Amino acid sequence: MRWPVTKLSSALASAEVFVDGDWIESKDQDPDGNVRLIQLADIGDGVYIDKSNRFLTSAKALELRCTFLTPGDVLVARMPAPLGRACIFPGDTKPSVTAVDICIIRPNQGELDARWLMHCLNAPISRNQIERFATGTTRSRISRSNLGKIKVQLPPLPEQRRIVEVLDRADALRTQRRAALAQLDTINQAIFLDMFGDPRKKGSTGRTPASPRSLGELTRIRTGKLDANAADEEGVYPFFTCAVEPLRINTPAFDCKAVLVAGNGDLNVKYYEGKFNAYQRTYVIESLSDSVLSPRFLYAFLDLYVSELRKQAIGGVIKYIKLPYLTEAQVQLPPLASQQEFARRVAAVETVKTAQSASQSELDALFSSLQHRAFRGEL
Repeated sequence: MRWPVTKLSSALASAEVFVDGDWIESKDQDPDGNVRLIQLADIGDGVYIDKSNRFLTSAKALELRCTFLTPGDVLVARMPAPLGRACIFPGDTKPSVTAVDICIIRPNQGELDARWLMHCLNAPISRNQIERFATGTTRSRISRSNLGKIKVQLPPLPEQRRIVEVLDRADALRTQRRAALAQLDTINQAIFLDMFGDPRKKGSTGRTPASPRSLGELTRIRTGKLDANAADEEGVYPFFTCAVEPLRINTPAFDCKAVLVAGNGDLNVKYYEGKFNAYQRTYVIESLSDSVLSPRFLYAFLDLYVSELRKQAIGGVIKYIKLPYLTEAQVQLPPLASQQEFARRVAAVETVKTAQSASQSELDALFSSLQHRAFRGEL
C-alpha cells in the first residue's frame, strides 16, 4: 500500500519541537555541573549509546537558553558516521541538553509515533536522501532545513504503530546478538585476570609466575603528528584519533603491530596490525621485542589498565594523560610461553566472535530489508 508522500518538514508542522541542539562551547562546560550535555557520541543508529561525560550548570543552560530534552525525543545526528542516524532519548538522571550538531524532534503524538519516525530516518530510503542533501568536504553534515526536505511516505498513526511493532521485534534479535558479542568481549579479560592477575590492583597476581617491569623499558611509545582534520572519508588506511571509531586517511605514518591509547577525552584502547596513521594526541605503543612482550598481551594489559589512566588524567573540561603515566606503569611480565598461551586462547574466542559477527551481519541485512519494505509501503 502506498501512502501520501510529504516532506519531513510538513510531517513535523505540528511537532512540539523541531530544532537544533545548542551551541555550547568548552568554556561553558563544568565537570561538576548538574545538567548533562548529550553529544554525537551518544547517538547510535537506532540506539542511545549513553557514552559522553560532559556537563554544565543549570544557570549556564538557562543563560544560553538551551532546549531541555524530554524522554521520547528523537535525536538526529547531523554529522557522520552515519550521517542522519537517529535514536530515542530515554531520559537521564540529570536534566539534559544536547549539542548543536544534533537535531531534536518532539513529534505531535497524535499524528506521529516517535519510534516510527526514528525507524523512518534510519531506513535506507531516508538515509540515501540525507546523503544527497549533505554539505561539507572534510566531514559531511546536514542542516536541519535540508533534513526537512527529505520525503517520506506518511501512513496513518495505527499503521505507523504496526510498522514499529514489526521493526522493534526484528531489532530485538539484533540487540540480543550484540549482547552476546559483548559478552564474548569480556571473556578475554576474564582469561587475562585468571592467568596474570589484575593490573588495576597493586600486588594482584594470577596463577602464572611473573616479574614486575615498567612499560617504558618494554615498549616504544610515540604519538601521531596530525590534527584530526587531516582525515579523509575516502582514505585507504585507518586514522586513529581519540574517538572510539577510527577515521580514514590516505597517508600512513606507521606500519607495525601497535596498541593505540587515546591521550585525551575518552582514553580508549585499540589494537591494530599494518599501515595506519594517528592523531597528535594518540599514543602508539609497540613492543620492543615480540619474544619478550607479546603485542596481544600488551593490548590486553592496557585494555584493563586504561581505567587507572582515567583516574590519573588531569585537566579541566577535557582530561588528558602524560607520557610518564604510560612509561612508569608496572607490568607483571610472565614468561613468553604463558603470553603465547593467552594469545592462543584469545584467538579461539575471536574465532567464535567472527562467526557471531557474521550472523549479526545477516540479521542487519534482514533488518535493512524490512526497513526498505516498510517505508515503501510494502510491509
